[in-house]
Amino acid sequence: MKIACLNNISNVGLNLFTKKYQLIDDAKKSNLILVRSYDMHEFPISEDLLAVARAGAGVNNIPLEKMADAGVVVFNAPGANSNAVKELVIAGMLLASRDIINGVNWVKNNRSDKNILKSIEKAKKMFAGTEILGKTISVIGLGAVGGRVANACVDLGLKVFGYDPYISEKAKNQLKPGIELTEDLDFIYQNSDFISLHLPLLDSTKKFFNKEVFNKLKPGVILLNFSRDLLVDDLALEEALSKGTVYKYVTDFPNHFVANLDNVIPIPHLGASTKESEDNCAIMAAKELMNYVERGDIENSVNYPNITLGDKGDKFRIIILAKNIEGIKESIDRTLKHKKTTIETSISKSRANHLVFAFDFNQEVSEKTIKELKKITGVIKVRII
Repeated sequence: MKIACLNNISNVGLNLFTKKYQLIDDAKKSNLILVRSYDMHEFPISEDLLAVARAGAGVNNIPLEKMADAGVVVFNAPGANSNAVKELVIAGMLLASRDIINGVNWVKNNRSDKNILKSIEKAKKMFAGTEILGKTISVIGLGAVGGRVANACVDLGLKVFGYDPYISEKAKNQLKPGIELTEDLDFIYQNSDFISLHLPLLDSTKKFFNKEVFNKLKPGVILLNFSRDLLVDDLALEEALSKGTVYKYVTDFPNHFVANLDNVIPIPHLGASTKESEDNCAIMAAKELMNYVERGDIENSVNYPNITLGDKGDKFRIIILAKNIEGIKESIDRTLKHKKTTIETSISKSRANHLVFAFDFNQEVSEKTIKELKKITGVIKVRII
């Protein structure tokens, strides 16, 4: 099985691959791909490509539907970098509250002053900030990162509100006491000293913070965006900063327009840029690929349904990736009708436009039957494991 990396991937993850796998340079000839930020939208998809694993959370650099239509399962590594991002969000809060950056720059600009210690005592009033203790922060989106941010803010003594209409029971149970969940965004806008965005970038969330929202904010709010730049309307942000509605905007995704605005703290996409985070993401991505190749398990896929099959032992396992069209399940069942008594496990799951079928047989399935499965309208890929 051939693997290629489109970006630098931590050796901690790459070293998990056994001798069954061969690392090659030419990604176009690979069966498996590991990627971070490389833009794959124009990447040619070969028939031999089985899966792509994003060593990180965001997958907007990968054409998910195009991959799914080609029978390529795309994985990501949710939560693997969440602590790194959480720590940077907290750092962003402190940088904005205490005007640390301007203070440091003042010292650098005056380092030739031999009496700088005395000068500092006069100048430091320019950089007086506020403490975060007792302030109110609202965390919009309580997934892997947002939940950690909310919990950390409780520990730091802030009053914490959380908004996430899609929060899972697991995520809810991981929140610390003291975090108040609300479905009232207007309440959040009117009462928050800090707002931290942790939303996925979807058509429905683009310009989530727009002029209408900015007009509802408590004056002097600090807005933290460590998700994606397009969640915020740049022109509306510019106006809010100029009016003082937003005191500081801290972002890990500074586009050209925002990077040139006053009262913006632009961080160069450092959220997951720690050794620990890169190691964790690479480990998760490598395990996802191996589990899919060796067992057919699909975990943390972003374009196919997840299925867990476990070790196959001496069983003959078939994985079918297909389009979710009318009658396809019946067509597959008819093709396997004569093998019905040999099927030990049968699983089918759907996700939007695509399906996964998994079968375990107690004896080998003939090549003729495999060919018949491949000919069924809507079947994209048939794998024997």
